[in-house]
Amino acid sequence: MNATSTPTKPAPPQASSRAGVAGYISRNLRDYGMMAALLIIVLLFQIFTDGKLLYPDNVSALVQQNAYVLILAIGMVIVIVAGHIDLSVGSVVAFIGGVCAIMMANWHVPWLLAVVASILLGGLVGCWQGFWIAYVGIPAFIVTLGGMLIFRGLAIVLVGTTVAGLPSGFVAISNNSLPNSLGYLASLDAVTLLIGVLAIAGLIVSQVRSRRTLLRHELKTDPFPAFVGKMVAFALLIGFITWLLSRSTDGTPIVLIIVGVLVVVYSFIMANTVFGRHVYAMGGNLPAAVLSGVKTKRMNFMIFVNMGLLAGVAAVVTTSRAGAGVAAAGNNYELDAIAAAFIGGTAVSGGIGKVTGAIIGALIMGVLNIGLSIMNVDAAWQMTIKGLVLLAAVAFDILNKRRAGVSQ
Repeated sequence: MNATSTPTKPAPPQASSRAGVAGYISRNLRDYGMMAALLIIVLLFQIFTDGKLLYPDNVSALVQQNAYVLILAIGMVIVIVAGHIDLSVGSVVAFIGGVCAIMMANWHVPWLLAVVASILLGGLVGCWQGFWIAYVGIPAFIVTLGGMLIFRGLAIVLVGTTVAGLPSGFVAISNNSLPNSLGYLASLDAVTLLIGVLAIAGLIVSQVRSRRTLLRHELKTDPFPAFVGKMVAFALLIGFITWLLSRSTDGTPIVLIIVGVLVVVYSFIMANTVFGRHVYAMGGNLPAAVLSGVKTKRMNFMIFVNMGLLAGVAAVVTTSRAGAGVAAAGNNYELDAIAAAFIGGTAVSGGIGKVTGAIIGALIMGVLNIGLSIMNVDAAWQMTIKGLVLLAAVAFDILNKRRAGVSQ
């Protein structure tokens, strides 16, 4: 033993803090990479469209036109994290949307009751597909591929021609905004401003409480500078979107409130409930999940019931937006939802993914759609560009996992 050896000096607090932040960014490279990509795409289209992309009314239209993919992406990320795929959601949206329109136009069912019945019908569709997947053991790819054909066929049979004449209250779900009951503050919609302030306050309170809980149980938390930086960044983003919407013609779209509630609820479910933990366990290591006591059959059944319910919500939103039931509705919706999940950082092999990441992916798709439309880019080239973005996102995911594997 060398008596003259000196103990290693601890790193200075500032250096340790910098290392912690650097490590945090490295561990969350996928999430930050997608957020950076979204900001870059927005800035590029803002330049290419001569500032038209971020016109307040265009931001409002972005939410209303892409609400369906935001909703479906929430369910799809859960399906993919669990190690499955769902190819049927577009056809299910068309089928349920057709039934919803028929209930109101032909059967004269009150529109609110028709909305509830449509969502429940989506749950029944999920039960049908979940049964074959969970209890019969047919792969989800095959079951949902069959579902894509079955429900598209049923949609065509039910809605031979467009079913129009829907109630104005129903059409308002996707086309109208919250009433301006508080007036204006310096030409800004006061209701929108209030919602933005509440959203920022809710975000800060929930994140602070979550961090305190982790610290109290001596669990791993984000470095404090990274935590503060993340809160400031999200608060600025929410504030900027609030400012834009408050300057739009009608204020906050009703469908934005629906999507916002779903994002908050499902983010909580995936991060803080047994259901969420079991989904990640199944996707990360299915044999280990089985040995740990996870009831995988029931979980798989519930995952597809949930996907069906969200498809029902998306069907209501889509039918409301169109103002009619159309057999061709929902075309390629499943591809949009899957692309949003993958672009948002959901791992192809399952086990990794966040609801917020899928929302970022859906927003990237939405910005591409509206930006390219403003630039009058041909629809064929729009599909090509979106395909390249999807390929780049999946390649980034694979390369990032390889780099992480090497570093370990």
